[in-house]
Parts: sequence; C-alpha cells; structure tokens
Amino acid sequence: QEAPGVHKGYEYARTQNPTRHALEANLAALEGGKHGICFASGMAAMDAVLRLLDPGDEIIASNDLYGGSYRLMRAVYERFGLKSHFLDMTRPENVKAALNERTRLLWIETPTNPMLNLVDIAAVARLVQGQEVLVCVDNTFASPYLQQPLELGAHLVLHSATKYLGGHSDSVLGAVVLNDDELAERLRFLQNAAGAVPGPMDCFLILRGTKTLHLRMKRACKNAKRIARFLRAHPKVRHVYYPGLKDHPGYETARKQMRHFGAMVSFDLHEDRLSEATRVLSNTKIFTLAESLGGVESLIGHPATMTHASIPKPEREKVGLSDSLIRLSIGVEDAQDLIDDLEQALAAL
Repeated sequence: QEAPGVHKGYEYARTQNPTRHALEANLAALEGGKHGICFASGMAAMDAVLRLLDPGDEIIASNDLYGGSYRLMRAVYERFGLKSHFLDMTRPENVKAALNERTRLLWIETPTNPMLNLVDIAAVARLVQGQEVLVCVDNTFASPYLQQPLELGAHLVLHSATKYLGGHSDSVLGAVVLNDDELAERLRFLQNAAGAVPGPMDCFLILRGTKTLHLRMKRACKNAKRIARFLRAHPKVRHVYYPGLKDHPGYETARKQMRHFGAMVSFDLHEDRLSEATRVLSNTKIFTLAESLGGVESLIGHPATMTHASIPKPEREKVGLSDSLIRLSIGVEDAQDLIDDLEQALAAL
C-alpha cells in the first residue's frame, strides 16, 4: 500500500487479483455485458445470485434442470424462507400462471440439463418486464458462442466456466455476467464477503480456454449433429434428445436464439432399465464415464444416478428422465470414431 488504507488496486487476493480481473472483463465481453464476476464454482455463483433474495421471496425455475441447482434451492435455501416452484418453462403461459406478488427470480436453463428442452428467453423475459423480478439464465450448456441471453432480455447470465469456457476439464470456476451497476455492486460485495472466489491459476486456465472456444464449439456441435442422427436411426435407441433434429419441439426456438444447436446429446433405450444403460456406459472405449461436460474429450453419463441423483425419482419421471437415459457431452475427436464407439457399446445389449 502507498499508505495505511491507501492501496494500489489489489489490496487482498480474496477481494481482487489481476488475473481474475482480466477474466471477469473477458467474460463480460463474451456475453455482451458490462460486469463479469467470478466465483470458485458454478454453484458458488448460483449461491451468490440466490443471496440477492430475501426470506419470503419466491423463485420460478425449470423443472428440468441440473440436480445441483435443484438441491441448492430445495435443500439449502428453502430453510431460509425462499420458496421454489419447478415447472415446464418451455411454455411461457405456464410461467405467467405461476407468477405472483412474491416472485422475485426466474431461473432458466436452456438448453436444459439433461433433456435438452428449449426455453424462449425473450418470451419469458417479456412476462416480467418492468417488474421487480430478475431473470437469470444458466448459459452453461450453450456457452456465449452459441447464445447471449442478455441480448434477449435476461438480467443475469450464469456459467459453470468449468465446462465449455474452460474446455479442458482441468479447472473449476463459476461466473455471473450482467449490465446493472447496482446489482453488480451487490454481487461483488457477496463475492468478497462470502469469499467463494477462484484462485489465479484457475482464472488463467479459463482465460486460456476462451481463446479456443469458437474452434471447439464449431467442431463439437458438428460432431453432435452427426451422432444424434446416428442414434436416431439405431434400433436399440428409443428416443434422441437433441435440438438440432427437426422433429425436436424446441427446434425453431433454438434456431431463433442460438448460433448452433449445441454439443450435448441425450438418448434413452427401448429396454428402459438401469441394467441396460449400465451395459452401454460400461462398454465405451473413447467416451469417458464422468459427470462433467464441455471438455475437448467426449464424456458419457447416467443422469439418474449421477448428475440428477439428488432429484427424487417421481420428479425425474415427470420430465421424461428415465432410468435408461444416457447423456453425452460430445468432444472434438473424429466423429466417426465416436460413432463407432457408441455402435460397439450398444452392441453389448
């Protein structure tokens, strides 16, 4: 410090550091926002957003969403007086019907995890225009390359930067991007006061990842479309969930608000049993069985027992999340190699 209480801009690493500052500016630019605020993980970023609310406030959220998000709302924040309503947000009229004088936050995932449903961000945001209701979009599945929610009316955009922004499965980090100065100041206070901040090395790794985001996303999206078409034609596959298929109910919404259809693909089996899914999951050679997504390497996962195990089975079944549902995070490998790997794994059935 130049003198007691007179610092040079970086008085304490929890409060700020140069690498984090560079990343926050980078992410704000990628999302077309004014402020970027980074946290130790995507869940820490979500936690900060929920701390903007007061006891008695209510949240409307997608009923098809990441299990960790559901857990934070239900198991943590309901104890502190925040009530969450989970519903099908692909139909804006459902959101309109659920709004009340206590609603303070609309929590949107699009594409959703793991069913790949599409929520019309602009249509939902218009429902609360001029009201004291925040619209936050979890943009993790799309990345800023494919979708920019702030331009569509959202107030806040959240990322698990661990995923596509980093792109190499070697760091953990979360971020919120927004335009509102007052909200940004409140989030920065929470960032410093609660202390869930990323270290400089993680910030560096995400900064590195953003340099190749467009290259990785183009290749992964191209691969995903080929794989979705292959799976749809496979006799042992019951249904494929991918917004880039023209018969997907959210196809037109995806075309309207996304640059491409994404690199996540889910599918379930004709024999809807956990044992059948396990045989596929245990027999891939290139796809790695893991919970994460968005890296250069392709991953395969079982939502019912992995990413969404914290959601009660009746709630999972309401959105079609069956015991045989398999989720793929498509990477940048050769597409035919990935298809061949799935072919031989499905042959184990």
